[in-house]
Amino acid sequence: MVLRRLAPRPGRYFRAFPRSFSGLTHISDDGQRPQMVSITGKVATVREATAQCIIELPQETLEALGVGEGPMHDTSTLASKKGPVVSTAIIAGVMAAKRTSDTLPFCHPLPLEAVDVDISWLSRSELCVQCSVRVTHATGVEMEALTGASVAALCVYDMLKASSHDIIIKDLRLMSKSGGKRRYERVGADSEHPGK
Repeated sequence: MVLRRLAPRPGRYFRAFPRSFSGLTHISDDGQRPQMVSITGKVATVREATAQCIIELPQETLEALGVGEGPMHDTSTLASKKGPVVSTAIIAGVMAAKRTSDTLPFCHPLPLEAVDVDISWLSRSELCVQCSVRVTHATGVEMEALTGASVAALCVYDMLKASSHDIIIKDLRLMSKSGGKRRYERVGADSEHPGK
């Protein structure tokens, strides 16, 4: 039996974008197919980005961690049956940031120069996860920062899920980026982070 290779029909896997969307860099000019952006010719500069998310812990998880009504615990002492929660999550976040292009198809593989994951108390029942990334390259690192923060939070969930499935990961967002064509910094109450 001879199998013929069928060319994908426009719209088979996704709908074609109208011409008004031609400014989207990850869509071809005809709006028919996804594409990786060429960074050939772009100037390499120091690019930095920071992202964060919040982990909301239910009462049963706080009790399992031994977090009571007294002084706030140092996050480095938080442990579950699987082991130290925060240090494991920090390692997971760093590893994920370095492998961002393995999971997001149009991200360029980047030789990251620094990844810093910080996990601290935002309130008595909330942890703030923040990931900062730096590279000298022709493209930015906001996706690496977002990936690092989200995977670190997922690792916290994995370390603590035996205590409750009501743990909530929320408010994943870019806090700042610099070094590229557009600088961005979140302002106001949303920019506050107790660990920095």
